[in-house]
Amino acid sequence: MLKAVNLSIGYGNNKVINNFDLTIDKGDLITIIGVNGCGKSTLLKSLSRSLKPLKGVVYLDGQSIFRLDTKKVARRLSILPQAPKVPEDFTVRDLVSYGRQPYLGLTGKLKRQDHEVIDWAISATRIDYLQHRPVNTLSGGERQRAWLALALAQQPEVLLLDEPTTFLDVSCQFEVLELVKALNSILGITIVMVLHDINQAARYSKHMVVLKDGNVYRSGTPEEIVTEKVLEEVFNIKVRVFSDPDNNCPYFIPVRGNSECAAALDLYKK
Repeated sequence: MLKAVNLSIGYGNNKVINNFDLTIDKGDLITIIGVNGCGKSTLLKSLSRSLKPLKGVVYLDGQSIFRLDTKKVARRLSILPQAPKVPEDFTVRDLVSYGRQPYLGLTGKLKRQDHEVIDWAISATRIDYLQHRPVNTLSGGERQRAWLALALAQQPEVLLLDEPTTFLDVSCQFEVLELVKALNSILGITIVMVLHDINQAARYSKHMVVLKDGNVYRSGTPEEIVTEKVLEEVFNIKVRVFSDPDNNCPYFIPVRGNSECAAALDLYKK
């Protein structure tokens, strides 16, 4: 469905991703992990055609995404970036209605079918009671659900999420990720997301991709990725890995981090 071939991405002379290959199958739920600055968000921008690669091609159902009509791409693929902004006077319903833009005709007016899809997206994300509230009055979790409703209103086949749990408390993180899981398992939407919390990534992903030094260090199931070896080599942290029988997924507990910082502080103390 979505495929990156020999992708190199960067800004000017600064290459962030080098010779990257990834195949995303229909119905998959993939999480990209890696240290800060490794190119996770940059990769999502290129997959959504927001950033043209320096080299390589992104294919959507076998066609170069950069050669497809913009509206056609928007009907099939949606991206929720980090900390998206919205005009202060926008209500939740105003925001969600923007998901119908790729479907509007020359008049630019919403039709009955568009309103039905907006109602469905609002209901699916359980924000009916918020739809007439200004977006800037919402809590972090409510705001993320509103943005997910906008993405749903596009009726995409593929949904790209860039750190959808950032700045949310634990309860809201769980709520948002449970919704993401339902969008995948119930509606069959293919999802690619970036997460910092590796334990959450292991619980909510079918596959995980680890970036290191601008390349794919490893990809596989959560059981293949969340290992002592991978976490030490990529994140420079010693861990103990366990298995959660209730959710059938691995999780880890740190036991020792980077000793260089402690050594530097100890030297300063002396």
